[in-house]
Amino acid sequence: MKVWVDLDTCDGNGVCMSICHEVFDVREDGLHVLQREPSAELRDKLRGAEVSCPTRAITVKD
Repeated sequence: MKVWVDLDTCDGNGVCMSICHEVFDVREDGLHVLQREPSAELRDKLRGAEVSCPTRAITVKD
């Protein structure tokens, strides 16, 4: 799996981090993707973060 975040679109609201803290971390300086190629075990959480992102900044590909 691969994760992409459009940082120009991301507003740092933290929804993704609340759903999948293993991959996303929102800090004072913005969003950080902790794993660009996370394991398949996180698929459900990542899909949840992708569809819950209010700015649609997250893309997840298998």
